[in-house]
Amino acid sequence: MPQPESQPESQYPTILDLFYERAAGATANQVAYRFLKGDQASSLTYGELYQQAGAVAHWLQAQTAPGACVLLVYPYEAGLEFIAAFLGCLLAGRVAVSGHPPRAQSGWTELAARLKDSGAEVLLSTQTLLPKLTARFAALTAAVTACATDQLAPAVWTARSIPPDQIAFLQYTSGSTGQPKGVIITHQNLIQNQRMLQLAFGHTAESVGMGWLPLFHDMGLIGNVLQALYLGASCVLMSPIEFVQQPIRWLQAISTYRATTSGAPNFAYDLLCRKVTAAQLAQLDLSCWEIAFTGAEPVRLETLKRFSQKFGSCGFQREAFYPCYGMAEATLLITGGQKLCEPKIVQVEEVALGQDRVILTADSPSRTLVSCGKGWLDTELVIVDPATAQPALPTQVGEVWVAGSGLGQGYWQQPSETERSFRAKLDSSDRQYLRTGDLGFLQDGELFITGRLHDVLVFWGFNHYPQQIEQTVEACHPGFRAHAGAAVAVNVDGTERLVVLQELERQHRDLRAAEVVEQLRWQIFDAHFLDLFSLVLLKPGGLPRTSSGKVRRSACRELLLAQQLEILDRWQLPPDSPSDPNAVLERYLNPAIHLKRYADLAQGKLRHWLAALKSSG
Repeated sequence: MPQPESQPESQYPTILDLFYERAAGATANQVAYRFLKGDQASSLTYGELYQQAGAVAHWLQAQTAPGACVLLVYPYEAGLEFIAAFLGCLLAGRVAVSGHPPRAQSGWTELAARLKDSGAEVLLSTQTLLPKLTARFAALTAAVTACATDQLAPAVWTARSIPPDQIAFLQYTSGSTGQPKGVIITHQNLIQNQRMLQLAFGHTAESVGMGWLPLFHDMGLIGNVLQALYLGASCVLMSPIEFVQQPIRWLQAISTYRATTSGAPNFAYDLLCRKVTAAQLAQLDLSCWEIAFTGAEPVRLETLKRFSQKFGSCGFQREAFYPCYGMAEATLLITGGQKLCEPKIVQVEEVALGQDRVILTADSPSRTLVSCGKGWLDTELVIVDPATAQPALPTQVGEVWVAGSGLGQGYWQQPSETERSFRAKLDSSDRQYLRTGDLGFLQDGELFITGRLHDVLVFWGFNHYPQQIEQTVEACHPGFRAHAGAAVAVNVDGTERLVVLQELERQHRDLRAAEVVEQLRWQIFDAHFLDLFSLVLLKPGGLPRTSSGKVRRSACRELLLAQQLEILDRWQLPPDSPSDPNAVLERYLNPAIHLKRYADLAQGKLRHWLAALKSSG
């Protein structure tokens, strides 16, 4: 197979052209996908997959007009059925819209909103789930035709040409900072992003993928399923529920099927570090794992170190870690590193970072950041001052703007938001950029993400990134669940105060806030120079999340103020407690009240803070 660099860009105008070749050529009898359910595995060859997708395409052609939206809602364990249905939509020239199987009332509400927003005319699912869907949405689905695709007989579908600029599917955003929006992805966007993935990850037809990420999520669908089809390779899949119930199954699948590429958000690697036993380690061989990608949430250097140390005895190579950056609006991938090369790591002065300045330092207090790599193919990155919409200085944190042919076409039925987010321009150019909403900077051409623009908290004139505060909090007590906290700002008598919401581990549900708050306040002050106003303890799963598991911080704040959270315990300063910097500093710097070592720490932080104020004034 030719290397990605030499492969002609127009060789395959759409992924369907590849699908036709895979199903009719030498790979027709090759296993395309294996789906694991416990100790059982089912599979589809490329030829079998084409027949099943063809049956869906035949049915859609008879029931709908070209370009109609089709909502796909499949159980997590029906991965092969979902893949066939998705590709059937593309074969028929219909617009696929993925939805996640509801597990709570919030899921049903989101699914109903997606059905309405997309204007879907058809609902596809399995024989087991479809009756529940139609019964629950009787009022909404009266004008929608439903089909259980696992009951369709395989059929032969005649290959036909699909224009590259035709819409392939709507990819909904996670909704972590607002309502989910449908991103318009064309066949051309999709094939370009697949080329980027192949080039960035160094994939070949011999690569073996393994994934448990939901197939309605861009990382699961585009990064795992469609990349295998693009390569003519094989991919092993399992339900995310299988991973959550027994995290070791992920590594066992990599070891058994000799997967070369597999990945997940940072929290999954953390979970493996905590859950995998010594006896389980002895049964693993991870020497085949070449690309351990991590994305969708901030990458923590501590996680990379712990994972490499724990699983090095199984053959895992630290160089396999592959931090990358992407989003639904960009189809998937935006930046990535070099295969089997450790990511670049920098230390930046924390106080300066709070003023959107980048100062590299080896001194404390500093913050360690992990590179997300560089842009690939025609991807262009620009760091922009969000206040002026002009390029930021090289030493300035700004919003990440992206241009390139892999970007989506805009938001479905939202022209004004499309214009704002997808049509941004600099004064010096007519080129259109995507405003990502992420903050970061470039160092030697590599991207470092510092946080989300809409999540930034401002206290005492300094910017603070909530994920950093949340990381400090979760390390304070073993009863605090990892990746299950939210730092928000609440207005108290005209002043913004810091409130932390934190889920507890089940075995620590009796923990009282008063037992940990004094230590926590010191930890937060020492690490971030902030005074904690309130600590709210919640049961496991108590924080509102997106369908992909991201904490919705804005929703956390709204539900807290509306008193709609199920709170286990809460600690709070008196409303009239001092909030100005001088009064707070007096409390923390008084050695007569607190241990001298804490006062020394605080004074060190104060010197950095005052120096930063002086330099910026």
